[in-house]
Amino acid sequence: MTNTGADYAWFGNDFPDIAEAYCFTLVRGLSPAELMSRLEGRPEAPLQGIAAAVDAAFAQYDLDEGDRQLVVMTTVGAWTLLIEPNGYLGVTEEQALPASAGASWVSHFVNINGVGTFLWAEDQVLRLCFDPMFPEDRWGTAPDELLDVMRRIGFHFVDDDPETDLSSPAAFALAEHLTGIAITPALLQDTTFTCATVKIH
Repeated sequence: MTNTGADYAWFGNDFPDIAEAYCFTLVRGLSPAELMSRLEGRPEAPLQGIAAAVDAAFAQYDLDEGDRQLVVMTTVGAWTLLIEPNGYLGVTEEQALPASAGASWVSHFVNINGVGTFLWAEDQVLRLCFDPMFPEDRWGTAPDELLDVMRRIGFHFVDDDPETDLSSPAAFALAEHLTGIAITPALLQDTTFTCATVKIH
């Protein structure tokens, strides 16, 4: 059974440096190299652990005055995990949908202001998109397909009055439901990531 938002509460507690602004994308059908080719990425040196990736991403931003963004990748099962510290490419429809040709694409983002997006695409077709804080407003070709799952894993709708906001952790749980891939502390801490920089459009 899929984890719920509560099962991902560790993310904000254990990884505060990235938890305030990130984009996590899982892509099935493309290797890291193929994904970078589609995103016109430029290879960079590998990095060990997410903390190093966050530091490098902000250094990159300063170096290129925000024109290029560091992304880090690894293979998890049949999926490629793409992480963007302080990025949003994975939920940008103009880039994500063309890049999802022949692939499954599941991405979620939040920025420092709490604005977020969850995006699910299959072979360039947008199946579902919404802001995790406002799940009642959904669009795509299958906006209601995951409604029961969304309620079960912790998204709160208009008539709910939650004690704690689990919208961001619930986005991790929904991505796990769609992909079968659980993000874990060990995955973030121990992985040596393949890295690239991508031009921001």
